[in-house]
Amino acid sequence: QVQLVQSGGGLVQAGGDLKLTCTASGLTSSRYATAWFRQAPGKGREFVAHMRASGTNTYYADSVKGRFTISRDSAKNTVSLQMNSLQPEDTAVYYCAANEYVILSAIRREDQYRFWGQGTQVTVSS
Repeated sequence: QVQLVQSGGGLVQAGGDLKLTCTASGLTSSRYATAWFRQAPGKGREFVAHMRASGTNTYYADSVKGRFTISRDSAKNTVSLQMNSLQPEDTAVYYCAANEYVILSAIRREDQYRFWGQGTQVTVSS
């Protein structure tokens, strides 16, 4: 049984940093494409970041590029999202996601990911 369990998140002031971690069980994270999405109040779920299964390439939404970093620890079977210079508009519920393979042209589509974490609230105060 595949499970993605998220940790981290919380409340931070604008300009602060947070790290989210997604711990996988039932799958080997180094063999899966992984991603982070977020959903702000009253909005749909949006793409944040993606890492190819190979771990050699990462992709980011323009809104977070240069501030957020997706990474993987194969020994711990975890995928993390380091979020720096957080702004109030980053406030959302963040989700990790994984799938065996996602074609490059579709990495921003949530329907391409089979497995999802439970979601973690990130609130950035101004």
